[in-house]
Amino acid sequence: MAQRFLLVIIYLSFISIGLPDAVTGTAWPAVRLTFGQPLEALSAIVMAFTVSGALSGFFGSVVIKKFGTGIVAAASCLITSLALIGYAVSPSFVWLVVLTVPMGLGCGAVDSALNNFVSQHYTARHMNWLHGFWGVGVTLGPLVIGAALASSSGWRGGALTLGLMQLALALVLALSLSLWHKAPLAHAQATEAGHAARSQHSTHPLAVWIAPLTFFIYVAAEASVGVWMASILVGSRQFTPAQAGGWMSVYFGAIMVGRFAIGLVANHLGNRLLVRLGIGLSIVGVLLFMLNGPYALSMLALALIGLGFAPVYPSLMHETANRFAPDVARVVIGRQAGCSYVGAFFLPPLTGVIAGSVGLWVIMPAIAAMLVILLLVTQWLDRMTPAETEGLAVVN
Repeated sequence: MAQRFLLVIIYLSFISIGLPDAVTGTAWPAVRLTFGQPLEALSAIVMAFTVSGALSGFFGSVVIKKFGTGIVAAASCLITSLALIGYAVSPSFVWLVVLTVPMGLGCGAVDSALNNFVSQHYTARHMNWLHGFWGVGVTLGPLVIGAALASSSGWRGGALTLGLMQLALALVLALSLSLWHKAPLAHAQATEAGHAARSQHSTHPLAVWIAPLTFFIYVAAEASVGVWMASILVGSRQFTPAQAGGWMSVYFGAIMVGRFAIGLVANHLGNRLLVRLGIGLSIVGVLLFMLNGPYALSMLALALIGLGFAPVYPSLMHETANRFAPDVARVVIGRQAGCSYVGAFFLPPLTGVIAGSVGLWVIMPAIAAMLVILLLVTQWLDRMTPAETEGLAVVN
């Protein structure tokens, strides 16, 4: 019973990572009017969040080892809640940027901590469901902000509501600290057996950096679709902004629903196969979208891209515990979380700069190229960490 309750708390904690996204996305049109900022001023907030989140991910393994996952998750959630509450009372735009730094540190730390904990103690099914709950947070946040914008409280009321939600979650995490020592051991014992079997062979020194590289590439591709797809639909496919927004929900919804559905079969198919199938399906979706066919074909393509993306991040993350010994895996997972922020920050804007010079048509071929490279790099990583871990991918 305690283990199930802990799992529920872990899922709720991952919702908290998605909730703050609404403030910098959905609320920005109203926020910038409040402070008299141009549209591009959002880049300052994005940069502050990305850099602090990446640093927190890269160095989170040291903090996790010293204080434990439960304390890090509770403290990170508390920091994030205070930053959101600070948003609600910010007197100037500069304060928003300053408060974004602790928000990024909190999100990066809880991301690294929970991914490491679930990969060590739970199966691939739970890892996929964990990231499905991130989708719940990303979906719930805009709803809260939207309701606040429609009321007299405005975006400040929405930020305050999200901050109080995070504060309540931080309290739940603080009260549940004793449960973190009761996590299931079955998967941990299985991975330990793999480590013992693999100890006769040396791990390729590049593997600890190639594994984070896969996250840099994957998140760059996922974020590029999220950032530029609506612009393509409006600029090249004659969609209205409202239609484009509705169709983008197909993409994000497919990722969220796909992760919950894939969780049902993840333990039987294994992480490595799911990664290959997911990347392949997303490539098919991108190629279908490039055909510029009727509306129905575009919707199908968006759904296939989202469904293909669904298993990639959680499966790659979960496999890290199978590829590396626990102490090494903790460091690698931190690097993976950090590279996720870096990939989302650098490549989508770079793709946009190229599109500004060449045209929007170049974006989808660029995403297809990222996915092909990702497929090659993941296969390269699999060859670096072979044999004993390959079997574990089926046992998890």
